[in-house]
Amino acid sequence: MTIAAESAQSSTPSSEASSSLPAALPWVTRLVSMDTVSRHPNLGLIETVRDDLRTRGIEATLTYGHNGKWANLFATLPAHDGSTDGGIVLSGHTDVVPVDGQKWDSDPFKPEIRDGLLYGRGTCDMKGFIGTALSLVPEIQQTKLAKPLHLALSFDEEVGCVGAPLMIEDLVKRGVRPEGCIVGEPTSMRPIVAHKGINAYQCCVRGHAAHSSLTPRGLNAIEYAARLICYIRDLADEFRAKGPFDELYDVPFTTAQTSTIEGGNAINTVPAECRFAFEFRNLPTLDPDTIFARIEQYARETLVPKMQRENAAGAIEFMKIAAAPGLDDSEQAAITQLVRALTADRTRRKVAYGTEAGLFARAGIPSVVCGPGDIEQAHKPNEFVSLDQLAACEGFLRKLVRGLSVEAQAQ
Repeated sequence: MTIAAESAQSSTPSSEASSSLPAALPWVTRLVSMDTVSRHPNLGLIETVRDDLRTRGIEATLTYGHNGKWANLFATLPAHDGSTDGGIVLSGHTDVVPVDGQKWDSDPFKPEIRDGLLYGRGTCDMKGFIGTALSLVPEIQQTKLAKPLHLALSFDEEVGCVGAPLMIEDLVKRGVRPEGCIVGEPTSMRPIVAHKGINAYQCCVRGHAAHSSLTPRGLNAIEYAARLICYIRDLADEFRAKGPFDELYDVPFTTAQTSTIEGGNAINTVPAECRFAFEFRNLPTLDPDTIFARIEQYARETLVPKMQRENAAGAIEFMKIAAAPGLDDSEQAAITQLVRALTADRTRRKVAYGTEAGLFARAGIPSVVCGPGDIEQAHKPNEFVSLDQLAACEGFLRKLVRGLSVEAQAQ
């Protein structure tokens, strides 16, 4: 991929520029005003973007999930000669995490500016990036592009990257082959070159009910679930003590935890069932299937035989509920070098949280993570993105567009 990168200067706006509102603000506030908590359909937001692009002569492709009430959007702003091959994807997820039980100082879905900060659910994670990209569409269309730009908006990233795989599968089927992808998760506009994988499972341990005075006639599902949970914790302790390690991560080893559990129905009844959810976040150099295989093998070879000696009803079942591959750093990838040039940032950074970048990379589209806002503000009450960060994102994307122009490519 040959992309001309304008010599990067600081993308932080001057004090004079900071006093004016970013051009992206109308789009960002419009998106934040739409309640797209993952449990709610996102189709209203997606159709709003689709309809706006259509008025500009851009037709978007929608891929649907969840009975047609949730959708991804993929749209291409072609090169000046009409080519849609290659180019760069600007990617963002449209869903946000819930606000239930959080104490906000303002309505999370009525964005407010206070002291240079834009407050609202999703301002940081990650409607700030999406809104900035959408606000630049008219400018992009006025630019004589040598290579296309693509917009990719997904659903249900926050519950395990559920939507993006459907969109990527559709791209493969249609023969759409972008050369690189920028995922605009909040990084304070600094490149992130790698992140861990996410793997989440539901486990159901089945026992046999009995009166608690007759415990030998039952099979206690909670007790055997506890043994499996302790095994998962032992694995986590092993990774923490023995690695492998990568010190560029804030948490430099693979982690695992049990997050929810339920079982039993009365104190005087041997519980017949116990369900729990667990996850592990692997360094991208580790195979997640191998990690899960150890957990499944312990259940199958150690616990289940012991359970069935007590009662034939004993069983343990697993169901994968979410998975997203890690992103391994590829410093030589053109998209990485481009983002580094545009941000004037050569520091190697890796993070423990996951993104959809790993999915694009697995599909053969080299990816890097870079977007406005600080991940520390994500998912919290009073989530915000600074107006300076939105302005920095605007500057970054304008440089990207200029670098894709015919004029820049000819230099």
